[in-house]
Amino acid sequence: MHTVSGISVSGGIAAGPLRVWKRTETRLSRVSRLAPGQERARFEAACKTAGSQLEGLYRQVLAEAGKDSAAIFEIHRMMLEDEDYLEAVMSVLETQGATAEYAAQEAGRQLSAAFSAMNSEYMQARAADVTDISRRVIRILTGQGGAAALGDRPVILAAGELTPSELVRLDRSRLLGFLTRCGSAASHTAILARTMNIPALTGVDFDEDWDGRTAVLDGCGGRLYLDPDRGLLAAMEEKRQGLLRDRALLQGLRDLPSVTLDGREIQICANIGGPADAALALENGAQGVGLFRSEFLYLNAEKCPGEEEQLAAYRQAVRAMAGRRVVIRTLDAGADKRADCLCLEREENPALGLRAIRLCLERKELFRTQLRAILRAAAFGPVSILFPMIASLWEVREARALLEDCRSELQAEGAAPGGVRLGVMIETPAAVMIAGELAQEVDFFSIGTNDLTQYTLAADRQDPRLERFRDPRHPAVLRMIGYTVEAGHRHGCRVAICGGLAADRSLTEAFLRMGVDELSVPPSDILPLRRLVRGLDLRGEQTPGECPVRSLNGADFQGIF
Repeated sequence: MHTVSGISVSGGIAAGPLRVWKRTETRLSRVSRLAPGQERARFEAACKTAGSQLEGLYRQVLAEAGKDSAAIFEIHRMMLEDEDYLEAVMSVLETQGATAEYAAQEAGRQLSAAFSAMNSEYMQARAADVTDISRRVIRILTGQGGAAALGDRPVILAAGELTPSELVRLDRSRLLGFLTRCGSAASHTAILARTMNIPALTGVDFDEDWDGRTAVLDGCGGRLYLDPDRGLLAAMEEKRQGLLRDRALLQGLRDLPSVTLDGREIQICANIGGPADAALALENGAQGVGLFRSEFLYLNAEKCPGEEEQLAAYRQAVRAMAGRRVVIRTLDAGADKRADCLCLEREENPALGLRAIRLCLERKELFRTQLRAILRAAAFGPVSILFPMIASLWEVREARALLEDCRSELQAEGAAPGGVRLGVMIETPAAVMIAGELAQEVDFFSIGTNDLTQYTLAADRQDPRLERFRDPRHPAVLRMIGYTVEAGHRHGCRVAICGGLAADRSLTEAFLRMGVDELSVPPSDILPLRRLVRGLDLRGEQTPGECPVRSLNGADFQGIF
């Protein structure tokens, strides 16, 4: 028996023969005998056909896996019309006298490489989408290529990579699971695998001679077992049955409220990195989006996104959430989140520099563009705006004044901006200290525990050498959370936690006892967290030693320092 490690993409256990798929790449003619205009016409016709095919896939997945998963193919259809992609194709056609299929291939490679080089995992995952649409256009132009052949019995598929279109075209009755060399947990293929409950791994460096060998794929443990013995097969089958029982129980919680045994209700929402993640949030029973990280639009972009581009992204997320609240955090760039399009100067200490709300208030036109887009998106569903890294009252007031100016502009232009609720991130000690005053300015707080820990303990969150000094469970951090909740509630302000501690289930009971109203976590943490909440009874005393957090009034807080 041989054990191979991989990265878990979709949980579950699969056992059976391996089928290694070697994709046949058609050698494309580079130089065209036709005029560039004729090749352009061929390309445009292929794009039209591809669009029709994607509409068909949308309907297929809509019937099989629901609207949220089907949206992936609507995104692909929109990517066929993306200006960057089209310009890249036309450039190759005109400068190299190339065939339409060669131009599509080269444009796909260029954009895929650009996405792969980005720092954002979300944007890296879009490389596979560009590859997918380019291959589709090439297949149409050449009349060649097809889905992986699984054979006449159920198998575990091994592929260098697998695109969403290729996954959907596979015969589900013969697909036990899959593994790939390339990919990520944030890719659309991964989202589909989770939606379709297909066990999957990525980052597995398999050999072609594995074809036909028996294997067990553990999508939860991130392991592939080649030639498993009887003992392992029995243990994996027992684990598989347990996972099936657990999954059924969790899915039964998907549409239930997050209410403790004694009747205390808490909202459990999702943190997302882009509009496509809304599907995963809904799949996991999110009661809303507690944190939409809008900086994904800016990171490594050649130019700052305009109002229409931002509106499209925000509107997509709002519509996808179907009436559930979407909290959009305004641009939180700077420090570890470098965006070349912003042309930020190098700073000696960027964590304490021109970042987040400071950058927006210094570059007001940049800020106004985003605020206008958010207000317009709010016309399509409930939206809240979250200002990051607040340290002073004047920052909130100035940001709110800009927001109202933007609202007036849109109304004067004949637009119909939607209503929004305002919130601030509590992630600096200064914000904690003035939480009572801030609560009178906004509707809600969202505590960012990652930065709050960094600034409270003076420990750079990017420096691995400081791991043991950067303890998010430090009493000072937990007491600040307790004080923020108390100060917020004193003035009718809701309090959420959206940082890493929100998903720490060993602290859930403590947070509920503090009075936290909402926890916003990665989508995969929602249902396990809901199950925990529904099993809690807050009527008695907290178990001694679990979490030494005491409620803090003003006198107590002053006594800490």
